[in-house]
Amino acid sequence: MSDTPLVTIVTPSFNQAHFLEQTMRSVLDQDYPNIEYMVVDGGSTDGSVDLIQKYSKRLKWWVSEKDNGQAEAINKGFARASGEIIAWINSDDYYMPGAIAEAVKALSEHPEVGMVFGNVRVVDENEKVLNLLAYGDWGLSDLMSFRIIGQPAVFMRRAVLEKAGFLDQSFHLLLDHHLWIRIAREDGMQYIPSLWASAHYHEDCKNLAMASSFGAEGRRIVQWMESSGQYREIFQQNRKRILAGAERLNAFYLLDAKDYPAAFRAYWKAFWLNPSTVKPEWYRMVYAFFAPLGLDGLRTRYLQRRRNKLN
Repeated sequence: MSDTPLVTIVTPSFNQAHFLEQTMRSVLDQDYPNIEYMVVDGGSTDGSVDLIQKYSKRLKWWVSEKDNGQAEAINKGFARASGEIIAWINSDDYYMPGAIAEAVKALSEHPEVGMVFGNVRVVDENEKVLNLLAYGDWGLSDLMSFRIIGQPAVFMRRAVLEKAGFLDQSFHLLLDHHLWIRIAREDGMQYIPSLWASAHYHEDCKNLAMASSFGAEGRRIVQWMESSGQYREIFQQNRKRILAGAERLNAFYLLDAKDYPAAFRAYWKAFWLNPSTVKPEWYRMVYAFFAPLGLDGLRTRYLQRRRNKLN
């Protein structure tokens, strides 16, 4: 890999004009000298196209046309990518200064892996920091057990992406996680304990708007891993941990959707399968049990703890 390999960044966009310019500037203002940037808009009607046109001379390619969702939009960009390194940043997230240069350096120092990932902070619409998502030295079995990596801080080698395959367009929520599993199987991954991106947590973000649907996609991934010869052996070796991870993921988002009884049931299933999976989130499980009783003090303590814990 050369000292300054070309990096392709893709932004899928649909009616996110409130955040889009910040996202685009976070790419265009990076200090790394060799970036091609593409914006794939799904036919926005909120002024997003005007923002894209404002920066069009600095873009490698852009389009605004109806599509079938985020995965298709990102895949359009992947298909046109020339970069040796590829990433995507959603239109309501943004890179921290220096993130791309650090990611390139990490891939250069770890030629044995197919992707690198850093930390992500969660912010509200006013840029108030709500949470810091710090990860660990995870591998394929961790991903299969639904340890979730913050997508905005992932950078991949194009050669590995092409070998693993692009995003599965039938997924709308865990499309990134499904891809990470495939890449990790091909060439592994490396965690870099550095803050590379920020993600907005707002009323229209998928984590809230579609929170009750994450569990269904998690179960689809479980079925795919169990039935695939490529993952079957690891699946059988880690079966309870994987199933517990899927239930924990479901519980996490059901709690955000305020479906407290269903969240508690999912947490209880996860605990029954593998207690250590739920242990880091015991306070969420307790909150899911007591929240319907309207205990405001408990809710306040839960929210305070949430800001200091990982998703």
